[in-house]
Amino acid sequence: MKKIILISTIASSLVLASGYRLPENSINSTALSAAYVANAHGADSAYHNPANMVFNEDVHQVEGALTYINLAEINYIDNINPAAFNSSSEAEHLLAPSFFFTSKDYSGVRYGFAMVVPGGLTKRWESGYGKASSEEFTLQIVELNPSVAYKVNNQFAVGGGLRIIHSSGIVKSDATEVGIPIKRDMEADTLEFGYNLALTYKPISAVNIAATYRSNIDLGEEGNAKMFLSGTKLYDGGAGVEVPLPAVAALAVSYDFGNTVVELEYDRTMWSEYEYLDFTFKDTVPAALKAPFDDAKPRKWEDTDAIRIGVTHQLNEKIILMGGIATDDNPAQDEHLGFELPDSDAMLYSAGLNYKYSDTLSLGASILYDAKDERTVSQGRSAANPLGIEGTFKDAAATLITFGASYKF
Repeated sequence: MKKIILISTIASSLVLASGYRLPENSINSTALSAAYVANAHGADSAYHNPANMVFNEDVHQVEGALTYINLAEINYIDNINPAAFNSSSEAEHLLAPSFFFTSKDYSGVRYGFAMVVPGGLTKRWESGYGKASSEEFTLQIVELNPSVAYKVNNQFAVGGGLRIIHSSGIVKSDATEVGIPIKRDMEADTLEFGYNLALTYKPISAVNIAATYRSNIDLGEEGNAKMFLSGTKLYDGGAGVEVPLPAVAALAVSYDFGNTVVELEYDRTMWSEYEYLDFTFKDTVPAALKAPFDDAKPRKWEDTDAIRIGVTHQLNEKIILMGGIATDDNPAQDEHLGFELPDSDAMLYSAGLNYKYSDTLSLGASILYDAKDERTVSQGRSAANPLGIEGTFKDAAATLITFGASYKF
């Protein structure tokens, strides 16, 4: 049995794509709704497709960017007892930095490095039913990704890298407002490793066909937990969990029409790794707290698919315009949905531009809007399942605004 929990964190965490994955990590990827695998170029190719580094200009390149994320307030409308159980989450205002480097050519070999936020979660419920299970659930993930690429010939290149992942956070819940006098407060962190692989094939100069794969990484969180009953602390000791940062496989093709490049991408996120929400404790959990906090809660997420389309247009010598659209499925089944992540299917819309300030310096900006569907869930609330969800989540949405600069030397 996989032991899974989502852990909370600090300001750089977020939730935008299906589950808690964030594929938009740079100016271009935000502008193109992450349809940026086959046509990845410049410094951020070190992360989005390291095989493409070999087709970059024969110079060193760096890019730095900062993304502002606004997560809209989610409103939960309870179908059985709205007066007591209606809840609202807090709106979130977050910042996520990124940095990329690619080297010049060394006899067919290129080197790269990326620092990104590849995923995360922040959800804080202010009162009522949401607060009962998820007063705060947030996950911080920061990735360092050194990479290397090799040019097999003018048509084919391969690449890969090491994923160095740090995650940390806190999870809190407080059910006293809904008549259940239990609370919890937990902290944990971990350092883990994985890998990524990439290849690009150019059958003709105008066409790129590319595939990438990022490995699953089980984040073995270790930390401390405090649990309370009727205001009395009954547990204060070690706690451990595993959080899956799931594998992602992507296949993409781009076509260069001259001034315009169009990319079509399909990716699959292996969320089926997330089977249970299951805390583990080093000491015995008191019987009164075992059912709400120690017993495994099924999640049984499903793998998800996304279709992405991105368009890059060279308007003139100075300005490049970009736009994108994507579909994004959610992995959570109705019967196992939780307040820590009341996810739903979404459509993504994005746009951006790069401005060539000089031969060595470019400036860029992009924006993405993630419009999530309203979702009604019926889990069968009962004495055996007093926190079963019977209601509708509405108004969920996210906006990303990215600013950055790239430099060649």
